[in-house]
Amino acid sequence: MADESKSESVDRRRHGQKGKRRRPKQTTKRRRGLVITAWIAGSVVLLGGGALGYLYYRLNGNLTGVDINAALGTDRPDDVDNGSMDILVLGSDSRAGKNSKYGKDEGGARSDTAMILHVYEGRKKASVVSIPRDLLIDRPPCTKDGQEAPAAHRAMFNTAYEVGGPACAVKTVEAMTSIRMDHYMEVDFSGFKNLIDDLGGVDITTTERVRDKKSHLNLEPGDHTLNGEQALGLVRTRHAVGDGTDLGRIKLQQAFIKALIDQVKDVNLFGSPKKLYDLADTSTKSLTTDSELASVDKLLGFTRGLKGIDSKHMTMVTLPVVYDTIDINRVVPMEEKAQQVWQALLADQPIPKSATEGSVGNQPEAGKVVESANGPEPDPTGGSTGPTPTTSTPALTPTGTRG
Repeated sequence: MADESKSESVDRRRHGQKGKRRRPKQTTKRRRGLVITAWIAGSVVLLGGGALGYLYYRLNGNLTGVDINAALGTDRPDDVDNGSMDILVLGSDSRAGKNSKYGKDEGGARSDTAMILHVYEGRKKASVVSIPRDLLIDRPPCTKDGQEAPAAHRAMFNTAYEVGGPACAVKTVEAMTSIRMDHYMEVDFSGFKNLIDDLGGVDITTTERVRDKKSHLNLEPGDHTLNGEQALGLVRTRHAVGDGTDLGRIKLQQAFIKALIDQVKDVNLFGSPKKLYDLADTSTKSLTTDSELASVDKLLGFTRGLKGIDSKHMTMVTLPVVYDTIDINRVVPMEEKAQQVWQALLADQPIPKSATEGSVGNQPEAGKVVESANGPEPDPTGGSTGPTPTTSTPALTPTGTRG
């Protein structure tokens, strides 16, 4: 990863050409989004006092780290020295342990939610690109627990985590984007739910009724304080918003994340040491990171700048996609427009509005279902870019995936 002492870059074939050797990225420590868990975990170190040594030891023991560098070696994109930072954030749908109440673990855990968080130089704004779990990709070969999973054509994106764990998820994203991921973070169902409960719930406003029997959610239009179970139901629902696919759910997740960010920024965590510790304890127990972040002191450095970016300065888009012509329950990238997204991030530039025009991932009605309790926030990009598709494609329930 590029934000520590690593000073050696690697060569990478990109578009059939050898990439130029570049210097690693400078140390940058500000990012937002689902990594709100890291902000809470790191902040507890600032409590100080006689308990600091115990808290440090206890929280360090909670963290789980994965050595992505060792797993992937040198066959990765170059580090780009432009002051930006890229991090892959996954929400795991594991049904193991406490997550068993959400269904059977058939075939192993998959990445239920995937986002690439790009923090721009200057640490004042960020972009988030959501990757649909039903996206069909060319998955590279991966190794997990000594077992090799061969490369696969037209594999669903979320199977990368299933066959090869975090390292394979990172490798797959880097193969798609030609962008090196500087860090990795993962939170599971129970961790997300417990974090919301420790926070005291999240205040949101729904602009219409949200009812989904599968996610056990029934919210009337109006103001709500969601507990952890309700919040989890909201970010998992797909049948109650948009066209009934994962694409509508993504827009709902993005709106919820912005509401969560706004609320956390308004909470005086340091006014209640116990609440701060409870949040940090829950966060570190729920969090899996790359090994370079798997300690409290590294998380503290990682989180000190998080307050520099709020929801008003965060652009959230879905990777531009269209429905697959062979299997309408799946989506495929709009290659030219996807390249516009990746090239913009690689150059540390804003994602152009034209990149998402015509994408079936543009479902503004789904994103408007949830607002922050403080009211709607202006989107730096001017809202959803491009028109809402007017095709007669029916609401879909993707097969072979989990609700």
